[in-house]
Amino acid sequence: MQTNPGKNKLSVTILGSGTCVPSLDRSACAVLMRTGDNNLVFDTGPGTMRRLLEAGVLVSDVSHLFFSHFHPDHTGELVPFLFSSKYPENIRKKNLILCGGPGFVNFYHQLKSVYHEWIDVSGLLDLVEFGHTPGETHLFDGFTVSVTPVAHSPESLAYKVTTPEGASVVYSGDTDDSENLIALSQNADLLICESALPDSMKVPGHLTPSYAGRIAARANVKQLVLTHFYPECETVDIFQQCRKTYSGPLILAKDLLTIELDTV
Repeated sequence: MQTNPGKNKLSVTILGSGTCVPSLDRSACAVLMRTGDNNLVFDTGPGTMRRLLEAGVLVSDVSHLFFSHFHPDHTGELVPFLFSSKYPENIRKKNLILCGGPGFVNFYHQLKSVYHEWIDVSGLLDLVEFGHTPGETHLFDGFTVSVTPVAHSPESLAYKVTTPEGASVVYSGDTDDSENLIALSQNADLLICESALPDSMKVPGHLTPSYAGRIAARANVKQLVLTHFYPECETVDIFQQCRKTYSGPLILAKDLLTIELDTV
């Protein structure tokens, strides 16, 4: 098991930089954030648990799961994750906090109605359903989460994690162009933003590199990571497409990429 960064660090690891399209290089959507004693995972697309192990984190070490929305490439390993938590070596020392947008509690109970006791970790699970109020903020033990609705599906949320020392990371989830995301991301240390397709292939509900760059520029973020790449992104220079609208520090995500932020 890899230990968490010190209390003055916020560490971000891209667990999955891909989509629903199977890939040997890119797992589906998932991001790990580590701060203090907390291991936060945002989305659990297929491949998440393997990438967690490669990052040195056990299933039982994950303290919080946050879901941007309910599509399978973002939630596909929730059921296996809960099932694996019943294995004796994965028994938790403290509760798993499971979070999502409007309808999330019902989403979980619908899964439980199908899988029954196989995902029943009652007594070790806390459910949190966020509303669709822009700027809604929740204080957890050791960090704060702010959420805002974004333009993808009715339950879609973007998340902003802020440490007590003031470091902040925004995870966009899936979204189209979004004033809410710009407001949430203002002056963030890091924006992890979906950029699903090249500029020439823009579709409703998703961003392209230049759209993501425009959001980052308007929000004055200190660093931008593009992620959630469909295979079409591998055939064009998406870095330069983003440079049309954003001139700041820019990284193209790949699985197991880790970024550490100083929080002092």
